[in-house]
Amino acid sequence: MSDVVLRIHELSRHYVEGDRRHVVLDRTSAEIRRGEFVVLLGPSGSGKSTLLNLVSGIDRPDGGWVEIAGVQLTELDERERTLFRRNHIGFVFQFFNLLPTLTVEENLLLPLELKGRLDADAHERARALLETVGLGDRGGSFPDRLSGGEQQRVALARALVHDPELILADEPTGNLDPATGGRVLDLFDTLVRDAGRTLLAVTHSRELAAHADRVLRIEDGRLVEVAMEPVA
Repeated sequence: MSDVVLRIHELSRHYVEGDRRHVVLDRTSAEIRRGEFVVLLGPSGSGKSTLLNLVSGIDRPDGGWVEIAGVQLTELDERERTLFRRNHIGFVFQFFNLLPTLTVEENLLLPLELKGRLDADAHERARALLETVGLGDRGGSFPDRLSGGEQQRVALARALVHDPELILADEPTGNLDPATGGRVLDLFDTLVRDAGRTLLAVTHSRELAAHADRVLRIEDGRLVEVAMEPVA
């Protein structure tokens, strides 16, 4: 089995605004291997979210293809892509995206319920993850009773509960103050790096980039690897 979890090949995406054609991605390629923590760095409007949507199969490219764990997403129809995301990808969002009418534990169990795996082992796994992120006593709470940092810790646990091949994070510390963001970054190290999981995170945060194995940037529609200086 190949150790390449994510393969991006000649990926292209553009949009038309008035009479102008704006190229976001121009036949760009990249690979992310199993266990890598890779950050895509850049300011708003640089194409980071576009790439994330293409990688997850939410959007379709104008050219090229995306392959995750040996499956080419461009060969799947919309329903198949939705099922693939549900089974093989974990998401961490800037604004947490926890369901307010579900308790913390129920939010964690939702990915497993959608996969038809809601059994005693699922409940045990959810509770173990809550313990790991320091919220073992908050499983019965609703999201609005948690701080922003606590909600993001729940969101990180939810992204991992179904043991996905790839974790995608979109500005995971962008809605947190620096101290709280630092604690969440420590959890990324514990739950992602130390466990050998594969992560692609898009961000403008140099602090998050400092935790990565590799840092990529979109330049002229292409993904290029950049060297990062240590954050003081």
